[in-house]
Amino acid sequence: MQEMAALTRIGLAGLAVMGQNLALNIAEKGFPISVYNRTTSKVDETVERARLEGNLPLYGFHGPSSFIQSIQKPRVVIMLVKAGAPVDQTIQTLSAHMEKGDCIIDGGNEWYENTERREKAMNELGLLYLGMGVSGGEEGARHGPSLMPGGSYEAYQRIEDILLKVAAQVPDSGPCVTYIGTGGSGNFVKMVHNGIEYGDMQLIAEAYDVLRSVGKLSNEELHAVFSEWNKGELLSFLIEITADIFSIKDDKGEGYLVDKVLDKTGMKGTGKWTVQQAADLSVAAPTIEASLDSRFLSGLKDERVEASKVFGPGILTGGPEVDKAQLIDDVRQALYASKICSYAQGMNILKAKSTEKGWGLNLGELARIWKGGCIIRAIFLDRIKQAYDRNANLANLLVDPEFAKEILDRQAAWRRVVSLAINYGVSTPGMSASLAYFDSYRRDRLPANLVQAQRDYFGAHTYERTDMGGAFHTEWFKIAQKSKI
Repeated sequence: MQEMAALTRIGLAGLAVMGQNLALNIAEKGFPISVYNRTTSKVDETVERARLEGNLPLYGFHGPSSFIQSIQKPRVVIMLVKAGAPVDQTIQTLSAHMEKGDCIIDGGNEWYENTERREKAMNELGLLYLGMGVSGGEEGARHGPSLMPGGSYEAYQRIEDILLKVAAQVPDSGPCVTYIGTGGSGNFVKMVHNGIEYGDMQLIAEAYDVLRSVGKLSNEELHAVFSEWNKGELLSFLIEITADIFSIKDDKGEGYLVDKVLDKTGMKGTGKWTVQQAADLSVAAPTIEASLDSRFLSGLKDERVEASKVFGPGILTGGPEVDKAQLIDDVRQALYASKICSYAQGMNILKAKSTEKGWGLNLGELARIWKGGCIIRAIFLDRIKQAYDRNANLANLLVDPEFAKEILDRQAAWRRVVSLAINYGVSTPGMSASLAYFDSYRRDRLPANLVQAQRDYFGAHTYERTDMGGAFHTEWFKIAQKSKI
């Protein structure tokens, strides 16, 4: 191990790529850091990277005791290990060598209730605990992620100076970090961020499918279209990387790599958790739900291949003739309008959970810290921040005057795209769900009156009336039987 002149400012345990990159980022910002990993080869690898990347003040330790002893008191240690049992094991290993007043920060994608359970257990040992969402992938961790710390405010204050420097820096907006709130709020916010990310990715995939399958755009044309879109209202990390993907040739054969990637999407669980929470909170999140269902359906590759033999070719022929330029512009507008709905749903989940838990989440501030470093970073988030600055108690993003106007301006194109896709047999579950969400939300009267009447008919669940107060029950069956006599 290399020589240390003095104790380090902070420690980091868990040196998979995210952990290594975050440790190097912290060291590069001038904070001496100690690192530890159960598999010691990872420690040596990180130390070597620190040397090669500018002799950064990073010090490796092969044992938990020497690692903890190397950090200045009160100690702060970040863990970046796999969610679930590995976190509990790491806490056990580290806390055995820690003292009252020391602090542990979990930087993984953890279920928020686990964080709340651990914070309580740590409190009993006299230790502070934070659950911190980290977004931006490997690149973000190394050069500036979006950080979402929640839990002990005292713990946050201990590390605020580091986080402000390590987070992504956005001109005119500041570092992409803020204290989220108490308990598991940091993890919860990161979870919903990932749910919104699922929706975003699905909507982009649908835009690609319509342009490719209906508009017959080549990968070269798709690269040009997405590059152009990335200069306007859709400017974002996900649109940028999508444009990149269309330009990359296959290094193992002919053609473009994207066409050789198996159409089967993996997932780690945060999107599923978001949808489950939406259901628990009675918050409609159909765009995010559609993205999750699409991943499930993508997994049925073998079944889909067999089904295509039963039902014929995937893309129907004989649909209306398509004007390419018009289609490209319509799809751009449909993508933007659908995206507004996806973010509106995510923000509604956060608002409902904040009310339930008393977290006092600042939705405008969340939009601000997502403007840089994270996977959903987009120019569009500026507009969301402004919407909540105008009205912190906004019932829904859709009714913000600016977003309302944008949706109204785009709804004709949006409807054209969804109708065209249906006529061609191209599924657009995210765009369709977003449009249905908008159409339901904007109507002052829905057919829910019939559903409630049915519930009262078979289960005596009662109903309210539009013309007078109170709860009512009708003997529908008896009345119907009499009229049949």
